[in-house]
Amino acid sequence: MKLLQLLRDNAGRKKQPQNLVRNGTQASLYIYDVIDPYWGVSAQWVIDVLAGISDVEQLDVYINSPGGDVFEGRAIMAALGRFAGKTVAHIDSLCASAATSIALACNEVEMSDGAFFMIHNASGFVWGDKTDMRETADLLEKVEGAIVDDYVQKTGKDAADVVAWMDDETWFTAAEALEHGFIDRVTPKAGTKNTWNLAAFDKAPKALAAPAPANDPLAPPAPQPSMTQANQNRLRLALVA
Repeated sequence: MKLLQLLRDNAGRKKQPQNLVRNGTQASLYIYDVIDPYWGVSAQWVIDVLAGISDVEQLDVYINSPGGDVFEGRAIMAALGRFAGKTVAHIDSLCASAATSIALACNEVEMSDGAFFMIHNASGFVWGDKTDMRETADLLEKVEGAIVDDYVQKTGKDAADVVAWMDDETWFTAAEALEHGFIDRVTPKAGTKNTWNLAAFDKAPKALAAPAPANDPLAPPAPQPSMTQANQNRLRLALVA
């Protein structure tokens, strides 16, 4: 139920209308929301945005997200992987759970000093008998296997190390993320505060425990609601940060 709690706790955040900025041959895409087709950033929205900027030479993807729906995140990851131009991820404040897959889909990843990068096990919810429970557990293991492969490919670390970090819900500082190969460089602080309610997660650092006020002038721009409402009853899993 952590995914539902994550979405519920952050549903009331103030939304900003601007989420894409184009400047000549470059464009900036802001993923400053939960990853979800109904409550936040959807894969369909990202796909539509990318289709409209297919001629840009570089796309800068700015991230401040507590994560959300793992399948939606992987669809966004695939869309970024198909983008013809260079992609650079900028982790401004928080890149957690499903949002990490989006960052790692970019050609380069940079992270602001003071930001956090969190990885953990997939979680989900299901209603049914023992067979349904076992099938869901098997599905979660398959999902985690794909995510582990992505982290190993980026970092060059042993799969056992990555699995241990995920089991422990590990929150990396920018320096630690660089040390372990999740990012390519650290940049000066971007001036972004935590705006997320992270009560759904077990080990969120105390520095991130309380969200900024709703009228915080540093609150980031967030994408518009998703464009599709299909498959509302499908199983939804989350990497919860």
